[in-house]
Amino acid sequence: MRLAGKAALITGAGSGIGRRTASLFAAEGAAVVAVDIDPKGLLDTVRGIEAKGGRIIGVQADVSRDEDCAAMIEAAEGEFGGLHVLFNNAGVSHPDDSDAVETTEEVWDLTFAVNVKGVFLGCKHGIPAMRRSGGGSVINTASFVARVGAATPQLAYTASKGAVLSLTRELAVVHAKEGIRVNALCPGPLRTELLMQYLDTEEKRQRRLIHIPMGRFGEATEVAHAALWLASDESSFVTGTEFMVDGGITAAYVTPLAP
Repeated sequence: MRLAGKAALITGAGSGIGRRTASLFAAEGAAVVAVDIDPKGLLDTVRGIEAKGGRIIGVQADVSRDEDCAAMIEAAEGEFGGLHVLFNNAGVSHPDDSDAVETTEEVWDLTFAVNVKGVFLGCKHGIPAMRRSGGGSVINTASFVARVGAATPQLAYTASKGAVLSLTRELAVVHAKEGIRVNALCPGPLRTELLMQYLDTEEKRQRRLIHIPMGRFGEATEVAHAALWLASDESSFVTGTEFMVDGGITAAYVTPLAP
């Protein structure tokens, strides 16, 4: 049991990476607080984990709202007595996200409200709870596109995930001596509902696949296992990193700086 005795809060737990991670964390002994804006997806996650004997509560919340983020942390401490793992995973990728000319201000603002402000608010309320618990691990979902850009334009999403990397680095430095580790998890293209809604034609899917050395989309479960390692004490000397789980895409397209 790699997370025995730990309480873990996961946003975006109603589907995709969040649901797979919630299930894996519970199987590894964590008490899980599953958070999502979608009540049906959230209930399905909770029931699925309860059916396997896991300890879990569900909290419906909009991570772009301060009061909702405060409430989800309060629920974690109230139900499980503390908080040791915070997985800021909730995110949006709007189908109308495009280039600077075509992307509307509304799409830009919504994307940043969830993908960036949501991480900020999770940490704003979650880090004090981790202090009270004696430390912990914060995992922020970024993306490979923050490193290489997207072949299919999605400017708001790409920029928001770049902001998550910057937030992660600074938080890691600021809180390192408090026993609070902060890392960014950077998935490559995954076969999730979120991405498949965006890559809604075979042409778009092939434009993405051609860049992946492994030649396939990743699975949410593969990212969940990376999150498990970052959440566990096995990664106790790891903070401020960009943990790439991308099938080799950034290795193929990012040129290292010369010494």
